[in-house]
Amino acid sequence: MDWLSNLLMPEGKFLGIEWHVWKVVGWLGNLTFFSRFVVQWYYTEKLKKVVIPVAFWWFSLAGASILFSYAAFHKKDSVFIFAYAFTFIPYIRNLIIHHRHLDTHVLCPGCQVESPPSARFCCDCGTRLPCESKPADAAA
Repeated sequence: MDWLSNLLMPEGKFLGIEWHVWKVVGWLGNLTFFSRFVVQWYYTEKLKKVVIPVAFWWFSLAGASILFSYAAFHKKDSVFIFAYAFTFIPYIRNLIIHHRHLDTHVLCPGCQVESPPSARFCCDCGTRLPCESKPADAAA
């Protein structure tokens, strides 16, 4: 069995890389951060228009947090730390905006389906939506 481990991990290195816990954390951060690209690409292709789904912001936040941890606690490199120190601000802000937008959706009295705040009619059954449940700026 030594021949197999020597073949796969010569000198204790896999793919020529010395692996340890922090190396795995760093690659996990890279993978998480990269997956936001895949999510955004998938939704853009699916809807045939450029969109940024909420999952993009969650993957951005998770990936940047993991990479910040790697930079701060393992590498201790000020350039690398600064690169990820403030990226959470727009990610969290966009998640807040998304959730506020969801909170303004209008509930249809007929079928109980939520419609966007700008809708005048239910997107599911066509029932006219009540104007009083809309925010003041959307009612105009």
